[in-house]
Amino acid sequence: MGILRLSHVDITVPDLDLAAAYYTGVLGLEITEQTGDRTFFKCWDEEDHHSLAVRYDPRVGIDRFAFKVETTDDLAELEKRVEAYGFRVHRVSKDEEIGQGESIRFETPSGHEMELVHDVDRVGSRIGKLNPNILPEGLQGIAPPRMDHLLINAEEVGEATRFYMDVLGFRLTEQLLGGDGHQIGVWLERSHSPHDLAVVNGPNGALHHFAFWLDDWDHVRAAADILAYNAIQVDVGPTRHGVTRGNTIYFFDPMGTRNEVFTGGYRPDPDFPTITWTEDNIGRAVFYYEGEINERFVTVHT
Repeated sequence: MGILRLSHVDITVPDLDLAAAYYTGVLGLEITEQTGDRTFFKCWDEEDHHSLAVRYDPRVGIDRFAFKVETTDDLAELEKRVEAYGFRVHRVSKDEEIGQGESIRFETPSGHEMELVHDVDRVGSRIGKLNPNILPEGLQGIAPPRMDHLLINAEEVGEATRFYMDVLGFRLTEQLLGGDGHQIGVWLERSHSPHDLAVVNGPNGALHHFAFWLDDWDHVRAAADILAYNAIQVDVGPTRHGVTRGNTIYFFDPMGTRNEVFTGGYRPDPDFPTITWTEDNIGRAVFYYEGEINERFVTVHT
């Protein structure tokens, strides 16, 4: 089977207390563990130890991102493929990282640190598995049920795409081609959603955003109300993408990391034919209603 889905995103923040207040009070995530310099969060319907980890650092940025594989054999097989591609793989021991067992860590062609994990501590969702309610009581903030995807930057999108497809087995749902025919943006999936990972042209090692899933448009609209009430800086939205056909709002956490809430889109089967957008339609591809992209959206990264 190989890679199942996004496991977690690890970012750095200059204020752990502010991060905890925002990601619990506004986003509505749950804190699963805290150490001296790290706080771990999960969404209410997630089973694993965390989907977001924040670490204190004066610089706002990304430490790494991790995808979950189905079996330990997948872990070993993908380790061989990454090494055969020419990248050194570091085995992360069971006690080395909080909330996860033995994993592999390596650098991608775009300079991001990536992990593949299989054994993750299970803490359970808030609704249980026996005759569960559809929602837990006492939710606060936006309260997404789960993390959905992330978008990273790469100076050579084509090179990054070949790595994720040929080595790690991602499938290409959509691509944005520049005037010279080169890929300047790609959307890749492993979980039959429009994208689990997207890569667009930009500085190597940068994070554009990570996104939380909401169930429908009504929840997106309610999220906009909560963001406005809490005076959170909105980047774009509520609106809709041409790429993925998803409904969206982009906004910034108080430290400057871009977040997204996302819902909708199609269901790509493994034989889904790739959709291609051309650069002269980039406005409709990214923001279908507006037909244009603001300067901040393409230049602000962390």
